[in-house]
Amino acid sequence: MEKAYHSIGELAEATDTKVETVRYYERIGILPAPKRTSGNYRAYSAGHLARLSFIRRARDLGFTLDQVRALLALADQKKQDCGTVDALAREHLAEIDRKISDLKALRRELSGLIGQCKQGTIADCRILSALSPR
Repeated sequence: MEKAYHSIGELAEATDTKVETVRYYERIGILPAPKRTSGNYRAYSAGHLARLSFIRRARDLGFTLDQVRALLALADQKKQDCGTVDALAREHLAEIDRKISDLKALRRELSGLIGQCKQGTIADCRILSALSPR
């Protein structure tokens, strides 16, 4: 028999997730609503723990909630070809690469501004000048 987590707090703690986030995931349908006890408390199963752990790991890897929803739907179809999962992961990796490129450009620009700093007065500050409207 699978262990039931008798409170949302226990499930949240076991997955390092905030209680509000668990409720949100239930509300948007990526985490199924748990059964209720005779006292009307939520009783989460090991299945909930596994699914929430999957969601957390996917989110930690930067997948959007829509992508997580798609991955969960695919994970539920054990016999399906994994090409769709591969394509989704490759698309996400390309987006990460774009973000890294953008961050490197931002870093170069900010580094250049800092390099122009002459340690003078605020009136001569190149960083503030670059941030001000022209």
